[in-house]
Amino acid sequence: MTLFLVTTVALVIGTVLPVRWGAFGFLAAAAVLFLTQSVINTAMGFEGIPISESLLLFNDSYLSYVGFNLQITYRAFALPLLALATPFIFRLARSRT
Repeated sequence: MTLFLVTTVALVIGTVLPVRWGAFGFLAAAAVLFLTQSVINTAMGFEGIPISESLLLFNDSYLSYVGFNLQITYRAFALPLLALATPFIFRLARSRT
């Protein structure tokens, strides 16, 4: 569900992101989406269990838990990145001609 939500938001942002911002705007939007998705994954806990119980699996290490969620987000971020890039690149190519 989170992946669907973030992908939909990425598609909308890719459609309304001003073309004049260029590559820097695209990178900023991708970074914000990545951080948003990783915060959502971290806040939801491991496999839906509370964070206090999730930390038991990581020996009460917040750093390990956040690192694990960043890794999971990195692996799942291909679809939102594609949804962000496709309309933005299409609009950028149309504006150059």
